[in-house]
Amino acid sequence: MRNSFRYYGFNKLGLLKALLNISNNMDYISVLVSNLDKKDSNLPKDYINYDIIAGVDKRDLLITNDDSFEQLNNFHSQREDWLFGYLSYDLKNEIEELSSNNIDNFNTDNLSFFVPEYVLLLSEETLEIQTYYSKNNCDEFVRAFNFSDLSSCPHKVSLRRRDDKTSYLKKINRIKHHIQSGDIYEMNYCQEFYATGAKVVAESIFAELNTRMQTPFASFLKLKDKYILSASPERFLRKTKTNILSQPIKGTRKRGDSKLTDDNLIDELRTSQKDISENVMIADLVRNDLSITAKKDTVKVDELCKVYTFKKIHQMITSISSEIDRNISFTDVLKSSFPMGSMTGAPKLRSMELIECFEDFKRGAFSGAVGYITPQADFDFNVVIRTILYNLANNYLSIGVGGAITINSEPMEEYEECLIKAKPLFDVLNFQIDD
Repeated sequence: MRNSFRYYGFNKLGLLKALLNISNNMDYISVLVSNLDKKDSNLPKDYINYDIIAGVDKRDLLITNDDSFEQLNNFHSQREDWLFGYLSYDLKNEIEELSSNNIDNFNTDNLSFFVPEYVLLLSEETLEIQTYYSKNNCDEFVRAFNFSDLSSCPHKVSLRRRDDKTSYLKKINRIKHHIQSGDIYEMNYCQEFYATGAKVVAESIFAELNTRMQTPFASFLKLKDKYILSASPERFLRKTKTNILSQPIKGTRKRGDSKLTDDNLIDELRTSQKDISENVMIADLVRNDLSITAKKDTVKVDELCKVYTFKKIHQMITSISSEIDRNISFTDVLKSSFPMGSMTGAPKLRSMELIECFEDFKRGAFSGAVGYITPQADFDFNVVIRTILYNLANNYLSIGVGGAITINSEPMEEYEECLIKAKPLFDVLNFQIDD
């Protein structure tokens, strides 16, 4: 049983700085940041559980590439403790008869979670720390926090891409041909921007990325030499007792510089037929996924194509929920819904088969999920998008970016949308693409 201690007067920015400074001396740390401004948002109060939730240092570790969901279930059942880590997109190869033979220089395992020494839960200005250590030890841990800014390290990374513009446009037309032929209705096609020999300070990159983007599901995950630096706007799946919630996103607009401009952008997004059709297709897919583990007649679309406002963007979000029996394991819920439909397409299996044919890189952690699991087997996971992957062991840096391709997609517009999505990540690395 963990001990729980409370500390007061903490602010989110200060604690984030302290945790990123701690990361320099830790092999394992996960920091999940909401960046949610409750005064400037029309989001429900329970949209985010904590301002920051973090796992610091490692007591135990699970890494697996085979029977991963069963091993995760057993690992959690034996320990009944907090777990922090990620689910790789390539878990699909365990769920379905699929394979991945594309380039993988980030070297992602299918699944990796660690049991932390300290769990930090920040809500408002109250910091709760759960640990097996004593009060004196926990006080010492807190007193050692370094709240100073991370050392300024200008990063300049020259990225290359797997797809040049001509190749990308041709592929979109080929994907549309599959849609016209009835193979699929929608497919999420992604491309990789990458650098070899990149020498960066991951903590500094995440601090700047988080400041620039301020998304609700940002995450800094360090597993020895591997870093997942995510400014994700999207929740994959949350479990609260027997309630399951999925919130796929399709449709984004930037914030305006005035209320009038903001209102116009919101109205434009709310009435966008392209974004609405994408949401509806993914909603149907998610309903099907959740129905596998749900009680009869409990799968509900709580909100369809609802536009929400965040600090930097407006987004069209669909919320789908279900109720499960208590004897359904949390890993069954994850397995039946993974990978998330917003990153595959519909129908899911055929879309994933085509993704492997069209894409030139192994997604790995990208378009997987980062999050946590509680001792009670509740969980919350994001979708790994708007993310920089960095492997310190081989100095490989990767950015995946993509979008949903439908019959109405214009190849040039899809290309430009990819670059818009990637621009904040490029800016952090001081990279300018030659279009």
